[in-house]
Amino acid sequence: MVMSKVKYEELRQQRVEENKRRLEELHLPLLSLALKNASPKPSPVTYYERILPRRASCPRRDLSNRVYASDKDRAVATVKAEKLEASLESKVPTFVRSMLPSHVSGGFWLGLPSYFCRRNLPARDETVTLIDESGAEWPTVYLARKTGLSGGWKKFAVDHDLVDGDALVFQLIKRAVFKVYITRLNNLADDDGSETSND
Repeated sequence: MVMSKVKYEELRQQRVEENKRRLEELHLPLLSLALKNASPKPSPVTYYERILPRRASCPRRDLSNRVYASDKDRAVATVKAEKLEASLESKVPTFVRSMLPSHVSGGFWLGLPSYFCRRNLPARDETVTLIDESGAEWPTVYLARKTGLSGGWKKFAVDHDLVDGDALVFQLIKRAVFKVYITRLNNLADDDGSETSND
């Protein structure tokens, strides 16, 4: 028993010396030191960061004096948007979306009609481009399972000063491209030409 223990220790020591020699031949101790002194790698880029590169953060908006739309004003804006929708090319899929506080402040999540998404939008998460009436473009992240716009929607909403009650017409002009028309709550005129109030 004592002999086998001694023999085992000798074999183990030989193996350790052999492994040290191999490591030195491969210059691994030097490589290990170089890696310790190297700067850490940046974290891997996520799917959403690839399609929506980070931009300088938007300035904070003062939401303390925000106005909530009355049911009447919301209905008027929606009717105007539906009239605009009816005047657009009928072969192109469209829908109207009335803005809620969660769409234009705080959460900045825009749920889309699920029936529209099933028929017309990709079955997987993808970049969907929004084009405003002036032709400027905003890439957004479309989440297929949740049927809504996430990343990029906030920038669109903030850049267009959308408020609760505004009504938007979304016209699908290409596979993942919407032309967006905005009916503003604060620009509504009654049929007699007088402005409606936001109060």
